[in-house]
Parts: sequence; C-alpha cells; structure tokens
Amino acid sequence: MTAIASLSPASSHPAPKVAVLVVAAGRGTRFGSHVPKQFHNLGAKSILQATLLACTGGLPQARIACVIHADDKAQYHADTAALGLRLLPPVIGGATRQASVLAGLQALQDDPPDIVLIHDGVRPFVSAKLLAAAVEAAQTFGAAIPGLSITDTIQKTDALQQIVETLERDHLYSVQTPQAFRYHLILEAHLAARAAGRITLTDDASVASFAGHKVTIFQGEAQNRKITMQEDLARANADLLADLPDIRTGQGFDVHAFGPGNQVWLGGVSIPHAQGLIGHSDADVLLHAITDAILGALADGDIGAHFPPSDPKWRGAASSLFLEDAMQRVAARRGRVVHIDATLICEHPKVGPHREAIRQSIAAITGLNLDRVAVKATTSERLGFTGRGEGIAAMALVTLRLPA
Repeated sequence: MTAIASLSPASSHPAPKVAVLVVAAGRGTRFGSHVPKQFHNLGAKSILQATLLACTGGLPQARIACVIHADDKAQYHADTAALGLRLLPPVIGGATRQASVLAGLQALQDDPPDIVLIHDGVRPFVSAKLLAAAVEAAQTFGAAIPGLSITDTIQKTDALQQIVETLERDHLYSVQTPQAFRYHLILEAHLAARAAGRITLTDDASVASFAGHKVTIFQGEAQNRKITMQEDLARANADLLADLPDIRTGQGFDVHAFGPGNQVWLGGVSIPHAQGLIGHSDADVLLHAITDAILGALADGDIGAHFPPSDPKWRGAASSLFLEDAMQRVAARRGRVVHIDATLICEHPKVGPHREAIRQSIAAITGLNLDRVAVKATTSERLGFTGRGEGIAAMALVTLRLPA
C-alpha cells in the first residue's frame, strides 16, 4: 500500500456509476450477544439502519446493496422497511467476510458499476465527505482505502509477550471503510484470491494487494469508528446524547369514557373487554397521553391541535399514527426521545396480563429500547369516574433531548 494521498477538492472526472456494498453478514462473536451487533440499537435506530441512512444520505445517486446472513432476512427486511429506502435486494453472504464481499460483487454483475465502495455495516458514522472522497480516490487510483496515521508507539512481541521490536510508526496506518475500487479490478482480484485458495484475507485492500494492485491510502476520519465491542456501542450512544444537551420533560393526560364495544386499545394493543372506549379515533387513551407528553416537551401544541376531532379523516384512526407523527417532529428537530413513563388508571380491564405486550408495542412505534419504556397501572380505590368503572385515564411523562 502506498502512503496517505491527497485528493483535489474538485474532481475533473465525469460522474461514475457508483454502488455501495454494506457488509453485514457477521455474527459479532466478540460483541458477546446472541443478537448480531448490527441489529443492536444506536439511539433510536439499529446500527445497520444508521449505517444505511448514512450511505444513502451521503451518496443519494448510488445503488446500495446489503450483504446479510441467511438467518437475518426477517430482521433485515423489518429494519429496512421501517426506513423506506430504495435499496437493491439483499445478498446472502458466505462463511467469511471475504466470501460475503465476493457474493455481493457478483450480485452486481448484470449491471456493473464503475466504482464500488465496500463498507462495514457497523460503521454508522461515515460522513458524506468521506464517501465522496472514497469515490474520487477510486477513480484516481483504482484501489484506495481511508486510513489514519498511527500516533501511539507500536510494539511487536514474541510468544511470551515480551517486546522484540519497536515498529517505525511513520508508515503505519489504521485503516477504515469504505474501501473503494474500480469494480472490475476488485471483482477479478476476489476471484483470483479464491482460485488460489486465499480465502481468509481480512479486508478488500489485502485482496487487491494479493492480486498485484497498488492500494493507496487517503485520509480517513476519526469519527468513522467501527462498533466491535459492547463498550464501543455504549460509548457511541453516550456520544449521541452528549450532542443533545437540551433535556426536556413533557407530561400528557387523557381520559376516555366506556361505551359500546368488545375491546379497548391500550398502547397499540387490542384488549378484549365487555365495553369499548368512546373517541373520534380508536380512543387509545395511553398513546394519546404519550403523544401529548412529547408535544408538550417540544412546546408544539397538543394532539387536538394536530389531529382535530372535527376532521373526519381521523375517525377511527389508529392512535399509533399520532405517536409516529410526534416522533417525526422530534426527529425534525434532530432530537431523541430517551424515556417514556406512563400510568393507566382504571378498575378494569386488568392491565397486568397485557403489560409486556403494551411495552413492546410502544417500543416498536417509537423505536426505543424496551428498557426505556415503563408502563404502570393503578386504580383510584373505587373513587371518581374511574373507580365507578365509567372510563380509563392515562398519564405520561416523556424525557427527550434536543440540540442546544
């Protein structure tokens, strides 16, 4: 590999056809979880969702395909459907990263790009600037990867962990992704490595080097870090919160009376009951309270202002639509809901048997981790309208964070 290269600020190349392969077929054994790390939450989204959003946002004209494990198809489709992105069909990976990348490259053969970027699914902080630099570097050099100069002293040890050599760090780099190549160059290099039995090369730069190509390092970004261990994810989540110093609390309260029906909706869950709740929408008193709490924290009116009961469009509507709209308002302010604490007040139905289903429903609507959604229930000791069994009340407190 050649040393770090500088790129011209303005490209003289015509715009190439670009594809991005996001490699997310790994099992993440070092992460120490039965759930592959790419599907763990980073903020309100999974790591893979955040990576795909970064890639599509940074290169909106590129075709993007994800290489996944066969066991992850259902989770992948659920995650990508929630994003609403236009992606190529997922590619099923192989037993090694090298095999997975080759499968992804071969999937592009029917309509080959000029340039392909190969990016780790667990590097969610890649910037639009770095993606553009990767495309330019591939056009200029044919094979190029982002890297950072090593600043720590690097020691080489023997089998007894005793130092045998201090390495000269002037020409040492930690490398990142996206690794960028002319498409046919890297496809042929992968095919050559496989034919030669070299099947455990750890990155695509090594594959290109094996095939005899010079690989140039261009300037990477410190923020473009890979999430490998659980402490990496904890640090990344802490960094996200540090960028949102404006902490706000909102409260919501709602009441609905019982009326004709055979079910009630609570937190997006249908619960059989001898009566229903009366309301213009589905009368989900719990989701209404949570929605109002979010709107209160944003100082953005209340649920009636945004979804007036006088509008026939909302007759019988699922209250999840109201909560989703409130969450979108938070996202538009570049904020994040970090905790929901809600209480139902009623004599019946009994909430306990349905509590976990309700929590899971609210977590799914909001994108929060389950441990950030609290649902409690109490009675009013047979006092008042709830004590007389005339209806249900709900209270909610929401904590959210916004940029300063």
